[in-house]
Amino acid sequence: MISNQILQNTMEGLKNITKMDIAVLDTEGRVLATTFKGVEESSPAVAIFASSKTDSQMIAGYQFFKVYDEYQLEYVIVVKGETEEALMIGKIACFEISNLMVAYKERFDKDNFIKNLLLDNLLLVDIYNRAKKLHIDNEVKRVVYLVETKGKDGNEMEILRGLFGAKSKDFVTAVDEKNVIVVKDVSNNDSIDNLNKIAEAMADALGSNNNARIAFGTVVNELKEVSKSYKEARMALDVGKIFFEDERVVAYASLGIGRLIYQLPIPLCKMFIKEIFGGFSADEFDEETLATINKFFENSLNVSETSRQLYIHRNTLVYRLDKLLKITGLDLRVFEDAITFKIALMVVKYMKYMESLEY
Repeated sequence: MISNQILQNTMEGLKNITKMDIAVLDTEGRVLATTFKGVEESSPAVAIFASSKTDSQMIAGYQFFKVYDEYQLEYVIVVKGETEEALMIGKIACFEISNLMVAYKERFDKDNFIKNLLLDNLLLVDIYNRAKKLHIDNEVKRVVYLVETKGKDGNEMEILRGLFGAKSKDFVTAVDEKNVIVVKDVSNNDSIDNLNKIAEAMADALGSNNNARIAFGTVVNELKEVSKSYKEARMALDVGKIFFEDERVVAYASLGIGRLIYQLPIPLCKMFIKEIFGGFSADEFDEETLATINKFFENSLNVSETSRQLYIHRNTLVYRLDKLLKITGLDLRVFEDAITFKIALMVVKYMKYMESLEY
């Protein structure tokens, strides 16, 4: 249940305080953590001790102790020495590991609860009952962050747990192998600026080599609504890959029209594109034309400012816009046509993305 690294750190900590050598073995005599060499020699005696009815015993210069998880024998503690001090240290080590098991079990129960909550696997009455039993506040402002990582170490969850996990109101978990989920308490500050800062802090903690993408949903006020924020974060992550590919942090609230386009069926998208462009394909636009269009949109259809930023003559820009009008029948200087053209380009981008997923 407890990781070997945690056991090792605990035994080393106890040795630093008591100056006594301690080891932890499983019930079959395998060494899980130790502060001294040669503990393997006592392994055969562990199996005999584990099957005995006594909870502590001194054998050949070593003190043996049993650690139970409820009524199930879980670990055997071995302390080097035959003194009263060794006996006391062994009891302290048993007490420490017992507390660790309780803490790990509680975290495991909470982790399962949060996973089922995110996946909508719980009835409303179960949410309230289990939350009360696990001492999880119901009415707390929370937001769900979804972290898609590309690191090779696989330690992203531990890094994020180190960042947030110490707080009882924050939870770090996962429901698949690709993403880490952070359910964050934002009671003190639920502004969009603060939510973005939290996401940036996560990205910085994971490191620049990880290339993590982070998306988050909207703030919810009750525990039962956490799954809503999770679904929003998942959509934000997907939509961000299509329309915000250069952004490492994407908020559901900032998706705009991309959120609507993402939910359109592909056949309807194809019909729309055919109506707008006819037999012309959006793939036929060259990079210069696309750069002109994007800059024109960035400058709110302002011809003078766009030509200045592109370092071209105003008449050159007008010529390019007239060329587009001739090809598509849409005049980007007219607001309604510009909106139609912008949506059409986003729909084409969405269709290309969905096609790439099929291969």
